[in-house]
Amino acid sequence: MFTPEEQLSELTRGVSEIITESEFVEKLRKSYETQIPLKIKAGFDPTAPDIHLGHTVLIEKMRQFQELGHEVIFLIGDFTGMIGDPSGKNELRKPLSKEEVLANAQTYREQIFKILAPEKTKIVFNSEWFTQMDAIGIARLGAMQTVARMLERDDFKKRFASQNSITLLEFYYPLFQGYDSVHLKADVELGGTDQRFNLLMGRDLQRTHAQKEQVVIMLPLLEGLDGVNKMSKSLGNYIGINEPPNEIFGKIMSISDELMLKYFDMLSHKSAQELTTLKDALKAGTYHPKKAKENLAIEIVERYHGHDESLKAKEHFDKVFTAHEIPTDMKEVVIMSAEAVWICKIMKDNALAVSTSEAMRAIKQGGVKIDGRVVTDANEKLSKGQFVISVGKRKFLKVNIN
Repeated sequence: MFTPEEQLSELTRGVSEIITESEFVEKLRKSYETQIPLKIKAGFDPTAPDIHLGHTVLIEKMRQFQELGHEVIFLIGDFTGMIGDPSGKNELRKPLSKEEVLANAQTYREQIFKILAPEKTKIVFNSEWFTQMDAIGIARLGAMQTVARMLERDDFKKRFASQNSITLLEFYYPLFQGYDSVHLKADVELGGTDQRFNLLMGRDLQRTHAQKEQVVIMLPLLEGLDGVNKMSKSLGNYIGINEPPNEIFGKIMSISDELMLKYFDMLSHKSAQELTTLKDALKAGTYHPKKAKENLAIEIVERYHGHDESLKAKEHFDKVFTAHEIPTDMKEVVIMSAEAVWICKIMKDNALAVSTSEAMRAIKQGGVKIDGRVVTDANEKLSKGQFVISVGKRKFLKVNIN
């Protein structure tokens, strides 16, 4: 096991806040002396089926702990996911059904092993203990905090002040997350900066249960492609790790130069010295931002899809966006229809848009082309023939209507 000082240097890189660093050093030192690994907990509510690069900031930190010999607990909040974490939300969060949560949880299990070592990762579901908790247990949990304490949380405070609904169930969410730490006897909990209240609740409840309080390590939130909002599937500004290589590559190439630097800091496996050299070269003008972005895109695609796919993705990007060529390997579909087919339906059915309403918006924004012609009518239909539909700069589809 690495020395406490060596571990601290690696594990604090890219971290926003530690509560408290002195406790963390103490835990690392005790673990080193006893050769007993720390229990590192991070929870994920399966509210969407895909893990995106924003999630990986946290999972990569788990990987670092794992490589340093500590026990990593990947907690899937299938129970709390049915409540929905209201953090940062200004309105009531719609709960998911059990079926939706379990389906999403399954994809999480499949995707996290692109980053974590399966044989060293403990996956747990918090329904294992919460479904065993009776009414008295739930009541006792609720008695451990006051309404006044809950209203210290910024989003609850804002909703209360504006007279927007807050359900008692939502008040229970931080208590449930905190109790996860009690049940697992976590030494360290990882989370984003938007989870501060919930993470500290774990410390509160562990203290109430006469346990040694967990150290809280918070990581910065990764902005999405818009460079403004937190990466989120619901906002459409995300890069999913299971997306096709060409899509990941193209999305990374579309980010701003300023955002690129943050992506390097939060996503790249380059050393701190390598990143300093890279930034100095960009500042001096000896390293072009486009080339830097290409290298970042290659690194990310290679991590989730392999070296060969990363090179193919670069070749595809150069062909389509540098040489302005239409890709030859695009998806091709055959539609059998005696009548003309609505273009928005074609887009939805073939993953060019998640819904017909999104397809209509893309057309109104001038982002859809048929054989290079910009589509201006969202009601346009295609009759028999062969067409190439493009959406934005990255999505292409060859359609044969018979």
